[in-house]
Amino acid sequence: MIFAFAKPVYLLLLVCIPLVILIHFITLRKKRTNALVFANFEAIARVKGIDLLSKNIFVLFVTIIIIVLLVFSLSGIKINRTLYSSSSSFVIALDSSKSMEATDFSPNRFEAAKQAALSFIDLSPPGTKIGVVSFSGNAFIESSLTEDKELVKQATKEIPLSSIGGTDLSEAIITGANVLEGEDAKSIILISDGRINIGTIESAVDYATRNNVIVNTIGMGTNAGGETSFGLSKIDEDSLKAISYNTEGKYYKAENEESLQQAFFEIVDLKLKNVTMDLSKEFLLLALVLFIIEYILVNTKYRIIP
Repeated sequence: MIFAFAKPVYLLLLVCIPLVILIHFITLRKKRTNALVFANFEAIARVKGIDLLSKNIFVLFVTIIIIVLLVFSLSGIKINRTLYSSSSSFVIALDSSKSMEATDFSPNRFEAAKQAALSFIDLSPPGTKIGVVSFSGNAFIESSLTEDKELVKQATKEIPLSSIGGTDLSEAIITGANVLEGEDAKSIILISDGRINIGTIESAVDYATRNNVIVNTIGMGTNAGGETSFGLSKIDEDSLKAISYNTEGKYYKAENEESLQQAFFEIVDLKLKNVTMDLSKEFLLLALVLFIIEYILVNTKYRIIP
């Protein structure tokens, strides 16, 4: 575990600490002198004891911590750790078309797919960036790339089954590739029953390969099919197989909840990787909390002269 700073020049502000200590003790000495001049016996009693000194030392200690936290925050403090982490950034592309209401999964394909995606997010290693796209006749970005698992999970939970007709695998892949722009290693996990009726596979494959995006596809559905509001829906594997093959990904067939979960976990390539976490905001928040605590103490319990 190694600490690093994006803007180390701000660390020079730490030289203020000795000055703060000097000013603090000069001020403390002046207050003690004033207390004796006023001949306030209650004040004198406090001055003679260690109460005044101990309280002020505590305030000084908190002030120094606040300064250090603020300086580190300005300096862009980061922590570098070597962890088991995914080698890729992922976009989960979830088919939300009407055919996904088929009941060959419990309670249906769509809800089973969301639950599997949530498990994948939970168990993904620290530092893994994940985004979410939903698609039917159109594709929508539900969550941009982030390492915040709770944010991605909430976005996934809130995806509704679409009322828009059609399944546009091409737009889903293009949208997912755009979300992954700028990442070193890009991977889309596309979950669908494969019944494409909008767009072309060729355009999707071409866009993915030009942008160095690997598309792993998961085909949901049993050979017997599942009942929907418009009739029986069966899986169409050909399109999904073609997409994964031509983008150097892998195709997984999910006929039940267990095989669906297993497909997600096999996609993640775990290896040792340096993961960088920016702690600037956390340090700034902690400094603010300590400042509020110090302000309350100085103006209540630690008041020197009532």
